[in-house]
Amino acid sequence: MLRTSIVAILLFVPVETASAQWAEGMFDGLTKDFGSVPRGTVASHPFRLVNNTGAPVRIAGIRVTCGCTTARALKMDLEPGEESAILVQVDTRIFANSKNVTIYVRFSKPRVEEVRLWLQANSRDDVLFSADTLNFGAVQRGNVAQAEMNVSFFGDGHTRILDLKSESNYVLPQLKEIRRAGNEVVYQVSAKTRPDTPAGKWYSELWVTTNIPALTKLRIPVTMEVESPLSISPGTVALGEVKTGTESDRKVILRGIKPFRILRIFGTDPQVRVKETASDSKTVHILTVTLSPLEPGQLNRVLRVQTDLKTGGEIEFNAQAKVVP
Repeated sequence: MLRTSIVAILLFVPVETASAQWAEGMFDGLTKDFGSVPRGTVASHPFRLVNNTGAPVRIAGIRVTCGCTTARALKMDLEPGEESAILVQVDTRIFANSKNVTIYVRFSKPRVEEVRLWLQANSRDDVLFSADTLNFGAVQRGNVAQAEMNVSFFGDGHTRILDLKSESNYVLPQLKEIRRAGNEVVYQVSAKTRPDTPAGKWYSELWVTTNIPALTKLRIPVTMEVESPLSISPGTVALGEVKTGTESDRKVILRGIKPFRILRIFGTDPQVRVKETASDSKTVHILTVTLSPLEPGQLNRVLRVQTDLKTGGEIEFNAQAKVVP
């Protein structure tokens, strides 16, 4: 009897481990160390996830272990291939020194599972930022943007920044000491963006190394929103289940930063057609994607829209459906 019980336990453990892997496997990362942050600021981080399960996913709930932290999902229901993020914010006014927090993300589809996310922050009174983030604001793709902020240290007046590194290759930082008086030391941290920075909302970081043993890792958050000449919504047209011999359609909205014409749409065929409502030049075009399936199976199409914009004038989107008899 004892041998049978041990075998049953050994067989059971790998099943539980494998069961949890589908949920954890959707996340880019499960941990975040904010390092040292000035007390009074709000530290933010998106735990990004992509539905790579091949089935619809639903986030059923989120809970945290500390009142200093809030967490919310940017999107609760994800079709295959869709992305979301668990946006976590830590209020450093509520605690001093180091704090560890666990975030529990519960899923109800495709089956019940819970993922644990973990973060850490060190709230400090001896450092001050002139702004909460190094914020570039809205940036048009192809342009170079600049931002700067001051970092002040309080103590014995001997603080020095030894190194400044960017987490992203698209953000190029610079450092300059601007004041050293009494117990205060002030540095200016500035940065430029590269013109080829991809479009989208960016959350990145600069990391400062100092000669203070307790403050060797200081985080400066970086935010920007790079605007593409073209954007499309939704990026994936999910048509669900469609019977052969029937038709199903969805609307797609194509936006530009200035008026444009659609020249051609690639990737269409007798089963997937795309029609635009008007052919004149304007900033918003509405496209109708129509599916007329001929045979059962999974249908996936990559559709590419070509416009008359000289820079960034093409954009792709996907059409997906499950065709049933």
